[in-house]
Formats: sequence, C-alpha cells, structure tokens
Amino acid sequence: MTIRVRVALPGDVPTILRFVRELADYERDLASVKATPELLDAALFGAVPSAECVIAEANGTAIGFALFFRNFSTWTAKPGLYLEDLYVTPEARGTGAGKALLARLAAIAVERGWARFEWSVLDWNTPALGFYKSLGAIPQDEWTVHRLSGDALIALAANAPPS
Repeated sequence: MTIRVRVALPGDVPTILRFVRELADYERDLASVKATPELLDAALFGAVPSAECVIAEANGTAIGFALFFRNFSTWTAKPGLYLEDLYVTPEARGTGAGKALLARLAAIAVERGWARFEWSVLDWNTPALGFYKSLGAIPQDEWTVHRLSGDALIALAANAPPS
C-alpha cells in the first residue's frame, strides 16, 4: 500500500469532521464534539486560519489525518508544532499511515525552522504510547496538562482587569 500525505483542502472538511468524530468515539468522548463543517472550515481555511491539517491517502482514499497548529516556546524563542489530533482509520492501522503523517509534520516543523513538535496522549492509550516511543518521542511525565473551559473559563474571564 502506497501512502500519500497531502495538505487538506476545503473540500476535505466533511472527511476531517468524520475523522474527528471517529477519534472522539475511540477516546470515549463523542458527546463532547461540537465541531461543525462551518466551524472547521473557518478554523482551517478562513481569513485567519487557527490550525492546519494534512490528509493521509491510500489509492486516492482518505485513511487518516493530522490537525496541528503553531505554538511558541519562550525557552527557545521559536515557534513549535502542536499536534491536536492524529487519526488513522482502524482498517488502515499498521500500514505506515500514522508514521507517514507524523513524518510529514516533523518535516513541516523542520522546514519552518520550528524548535519542537509536541502532542498529548491519553494515559490509557497504550497502542499510541508504544507507537510514539518507537519513533523516539519522549514522554514529558513531569508536566500535567490543565484545562479551563465552559463556566470556569467564563468565571475567570469575568475577573479580568480592564485593558
């Protein structure tokens, strides 16, 4: 099977959304998906895109995607690449599609002169953890991800001083 990785196009939005939902279902959190075709289109292809996406294909059929955005490291004073989602369809796992997607993202980071390529993994996802370790990725176990959203985000924002 020959894997091709290409930049996502606006016509890929329905496929990307399907992959997002399949990933959320795998991660046991499908009910939390609020993305719509319109929101994804604006995020990826709007006037000021907030993310980018690449699609893995085999024989012209989309079999996976990687959605990423630029972050920044004050320690290196350089941007980095943050992988938000990586997904390969169950029937295409083990074909090299995941590695091809990650290699393309690594190439993007290198081509752009970015210092890092980072992502988060659910601690129970042992297949993914093993796969990433096989690529040379190093878990950052000393860091704990925190998230502020919903009512807690709104409540904290209400305490912001005037700008």
